[in-house]
Amino acid sequence: MTTQVQQDMLAKVKNEVGFIAALDQSGGSTPKALKLYGVDESAYANDEEMFTCVHQMRTRIMTSPAFSGKRVLGAILFENTLDRDVEGLSSAHYLWQKKNVVPFLKVDKGLEDEANGVQLMKAMPELDELLAKANAQDVFGTKMRSVVKLANQAGIKALVAQQFAIGKQILAAGLVPIIEPEVDINSPEKAEAEVMLKAAILAELDALSADQHVMLKLTLPETASFYKECVEHAKTIKVVALSGGYSRLVANQKLSENKGMIASFSRALTEGVSAQQSDDEFNEMIDGAIEGIYQASAT
Repeated sequence: MTTQVQQDMLAKVKNEVGFIAALDQSGGSTPKALKLYGVDESAYANDEEMFTCVHQMRTRIMTSPAFSGKRVLGAILFENTLDRDVEGLSSAHYLWQKKNVVPFLKVDKGLEDEANGVQLMKAMPELDELLAKANAQDVFGTKMRSVVKLANQAGIKALVAQQFAIGKQILAAGLVPIIEPEVDINSPEKAEAEVMLKAAILAELDALSADQHVMLKLTLPETASFYKECVEHAKTIKVVALSGGYSRLVANQKLSENKGMIASFSRALTEGVSAQQSDDEFNEMIDGAIEGIYQASAT
């Protein structure tokens, strides 16, 4: 049964112009994200302190006047952020109730070692529990990432099958999955891998039942508008692009060449912001970043 809140969120994601902010660096990528923000590893003694530091960074982004539903459609959080508050509200409720930004939750537990040219997702035994927690906080959807390194047909098929199998578990819980089979931007076989990936995704989309709809998060392709069939497919709500290590300038340029795709940037969003900036400097920097990404997403 869909609630009014879910219907409102779905209408926003489907119909409005904007992008999704990826604020979901977790475990292994957190020290790097903090370092880029100007917070050195000497600033925290353990994981709990590290996650407090990163929550302060995310809170600063979310509470910035520049960050609102006018240009930002949604934001992806990770579980530790979901468990914390922003200005007296749970993070997910703050995003929707105060900022009109749709909350998503990263649900994967990281990657397996590379095999057959891909990295599958690790098992998620507590997924149902996590989805129940997300539902309790009016989270709209989820995100899970696996990585394609090489143009290996068997590997890519297995990776996409895993994404959609877990996607169906998420749909059954009443949430919308963002399926993210990232192609490594440094892959020597990136273009060939994208051909195989698109074919595998389209086959899985075609097999969904009438009431099943998903979102896709894909690496910016080598050929402009390469994922046109995915964007236009009846079973996709939205196709979003990851920045994948490209600078914001390059990511925005590539995105603007892909009609119908919108950004879901992480590093490219926070590029240039730092803990040392005054609030005015910080807000000006994040405003410029948001505007550039918004414009690239509006093509």
